[in-house]
Amino acid sequence: MATSYLHSSTETRRGPETRKTRIVCISDTHNQTPKLPAGDVLIHAGDLTNQGSYSELQKTVEWLEKSDFEAKIIIAGNHDITLDAPFYHSHGKSWRWPKPQDPAACRELLISSPSITYLENEATTIKLTSPKGPKTYFTVFGSPCTPKHSNWAFQYDEHDAAEVWRKISDGVDVVVTHTPPKELCDGATNDDRSGCPALTKRLWEVKPVLSVCGHIHAGRGVERVRWGTNSDDVNSLVDSIEYWTDPGKGNKKLSLVDLTKKTGRALGYHGGGLTRQHVHYGSLRYDAGGQPDAALSLPQDEGLHQPRSGDEKLIPASSLTNFALCRNEALLRGNQVGKAMDPPSDVGPGSPDKAAFQPEIEDGRQRKRLAGNVERKETVVVNAAYLGPRVAGKAVGFNKPIVVDVDLPVWKCEVEIEVG
Repeated sequence: MATSYLHSSTETRRGPETRKTRIVCISDTHNQTPKLPAGDVLIHAGDLTNQGSYSELQKTVEWLEKSDFEAKIIIAGNHDITLDAPFYHSHGKSWRWPKPQDPAACRELLISSPSITYLENEATTIKLTSPKGPKTYFTVFGSPCTPKHSNWAFQYDEHDAAEVWRKISDGVDVVVTHTPPKELCDGATNDDRSGCPALTKRLWEVKPVLSVCGHIHAGRGVERVRWGTNSDDVNSLVDSIEYWTDPGKGNKKLSLVDLTKKTGRALGYHGGGLTRQHVHYGSLRYDAGGQPDAALSLPQDEGLHQPRSGDEKLIPASSLTNFALCRNEALLRGNQVGKAMDPPSDVGPGSPDKAAFQPEIEDGRQRKRLAGNVERKETVVVNAAYLGPRVAGKAVGFNKPIVVDVDLPVWKCEVEIEVG
């Protein structure tokens, strides 16, 4: 005899009750299919493939579908060329393909999957309903867009950046973007900065619980941001940052970020093994390997071997798809010598204070201007790049997926009907 949970207007929040939910974050797998740690939710922040051919995407989708997660949130990246149909039709001939590609068929692999939530500049509500799961829920926005650099898919010009990120829904709990925000988990060698400042500004406004990204492989790691209060001064957007020490570095442990109240590391709580520094926006500095203690997870005696997975070998440098990978501007920049669905405003661990919306008159029309989510004060930024940076055309290693434990609100269905 089974229990059917009716998803209707009878669902309500169970007051302040929350429950630990494990989110496994990964990005920039570039055709690799690593073994993933167990969790409730999987987030992949783009660059599923090297150039987005149907065969590449099919292999990656099969890997994702076989993974055991109740929810799988996936976005594309600049390397997933065919998923950006207008770009493919205009520039697809710049890449070598085994045969002409059908962008519609490539996209269908993702949007028709029964277990994958594919987001492209849109938001949705994720509700975990398994009797064996935490039965929590949250809102999430996903976008594949990155700042213009060279000629890749899903890119935007600097003057369009604010409009691109305005699509992030107010009050959303989790933001998944391929690009990192400016100066947050975007550190590459030679102190190159490659994140988007307009995204940083929008994150300050929305203040999501999590911001998951990739793209800049050398920026892999976690930074916990306490936001400033002055939007008029770009240097005041960030008050302080706590830097993560990877507990999985050089061993078999998980690369874990524990944000649960049980350990005193929940958002809004100080401490939790992170080193807090008060910063001046625009003055952050990184070591050559990215942010502090966010180096590759491989022990030194393992050399450059990939962690055990379904694909034990790197793609040969002479292969078709690796040709595209070698051209990527985001792997080691320093070495280069939709619609959005507005979620309910009361969904998730935090929601915008109504007082934060201030009326503004522009061109004779009244608009709402977000003055910053005053209810939430912190965001944890996770750059989950799996593939390490490339030096002289060769990959230097692989990173572990980053596992985030976070308290999320529990949903409750007031009507349960036994079937059978």
